[in-house]
Amino acid sequence: MLVNFFHGLKDAGVPVTTRELLDLLQAMKQNLAFADIDAFYNLSRAVLVKDEKYYDRFDRAFGLHFRELEGLDDVIEALIPDDWLRSEFIKQLSDEEKEKIESLGGLEKLIETFKERLEEQKKKHKGGSKWIGTEGTSPFGNDGYNPEGIRIGGESKNKRAVKVWDRRDFKNYDDAVELGTRNIKIALRRLRKFARTGSADELDLDDTISSTARNAGLLDIKMVPERHNAVKVLLFLDVGGSMDPHVKVCEELFSAARTEFKHLEYFYFHNFLYESVWQNNIRRHNQRTATLDLMHKYGHDYKVVIVGDASMSPYEIVQPGGSVEHWNEEAGELWLRRLRETYSKCVWLNPVPKDEWQYTQSIGITNQLMEGQMFPLTLGGLEDAMGALVK
Repeated sequence: MLVNFFHGLKDAGVPVTTRELLDLLQAMKQNLAFADIDAFYNLSRAVLVKDEKYYDRFDRAFGLHFRELEGLDDVIEALIPDDWLRSEFIKQLSDEEKEKIESLGGLEKLIETFKERLEEQKKKHKGGSKWIGTEGTSPFGNDGYNPEGIRIGGESKNKRAVKVWDRRDFKNYDDAVELGTRNIKIALRRLRKFARTGSADELDLDDTISSTARNAGLLDIKMVPERHNAVKVLLFLDVGGSMDPHVKVCEELFSAARTEFKHLEYFYFHNFLYESVWQNNIRRHNQRTATLDLMHKYGHDYKVVIVGDASMSPYEIVQPGGSVEHWNEEAGELWLRRLRETYSKCVWLNPVPKDEWQYTQSIGITNQLMEGQMFPLTLGGLEDAMGALVK
C-alpha cells in the first residue's frame, strides 16, 4: 500500500525519492506511528515532504489515496492492526459512550450503515436523526451530536468523530498559487544580505555578558546598530491598461518589498521602459525621472525587479515612436538593454500565467531581451527570480 501511496505523491507533484520511502518504512518498523492514522499522516509528511510549499499537494494525495480504499477495514488491514485501532479508539470514550457505540452494532456496523445512507440519500439534509447532514443527531454529518458518529466536513463542535475528511491546512502554501502578502514576504527573504547600520540602539547580549564578566561582574552594557537587509533594490512597476486586473497582486508585492528591503527605490512605467519613469502616478506627466539619470544615481550593486505583463503591440518595444502615450525618440528595447548593461542582476516578473506566454508576441520579445530572466508572478516564480538575483 505504501508503494502505491508513494507513486500517488509523485503523480501529485511532490518530489519524493526512494530513500525517503525507505526512511518512512524504517520509522514504521520503529513504531513511530503506532495505531493512529493521524500519527501516520504527521510522520509520513515529516519524512516525505522537505518543503512546506508541497504540504497542500501532500494533503490532496494523502486524502485521495486513503479515500479510494474500499473502507476503514482496508486501512486497518494494510496499515494498523485491528486490536491496536480499537484499543486507541476506546481510550477516548467514556463508559456511557462505550455503551452507546454498540447501539449501531459496533464500528463495523457503523461504517456499513454510513455507506448505505450515503448511497440512498439524494439531497442535502439539515437536522433530524437519520440522514447525513448537519445540526442533527444522526451518526453521520457535522455540527450535531451523536457519540458514535462519522463527521463529514465542517468543524466538530463536540470533538467526537470516527473519521474526519479532507482537512487541508496548507492550501495557501503551494508554489503554484497566486501570491498573497505573506507568501511574497517569505519568497523575498531569499534575497537577503544582513548588515548593521545606523545608531547603536540594539542590545548586544553576548558582548554585554562577556564585558560584564571581564569587568569583575559590574554591568557593562553593549549596544550595536540594528541588523537590516543590506540588499538594494530598484523596483519598476507597470501601471494602467492591461495591468489593471493585476493591481491587487502588484500592491501586495509592493507592500511586501517595502517591508523586506530597507534600501528600496521604486518607479512606475506604462507598458514598457522608455527614456523616463515616475514615482507619483497623479503627476506622471509633469514630474518624471530620466531613466539615464537614475542609472547614474543608483550604483551597479542594486538588484533590478521589473513587474509587468509585457502585453502590448510589438511596435511599442522595437520601434521609435512606438509608445502609446508619447513620442519616444529611441525604441524601448534599447532602454531595456541599457538598464541590463548597467545592472547585471535584473529580473522581470510577469503576472500572466506562464502557459499563456506563448500566445502573446510581445511577451516572447521581452523574455528574449531579458535573456530568459522572466518569471511568473507565483510563489515558485518569485523564489526562482530571487535565486537568480543572488547568483
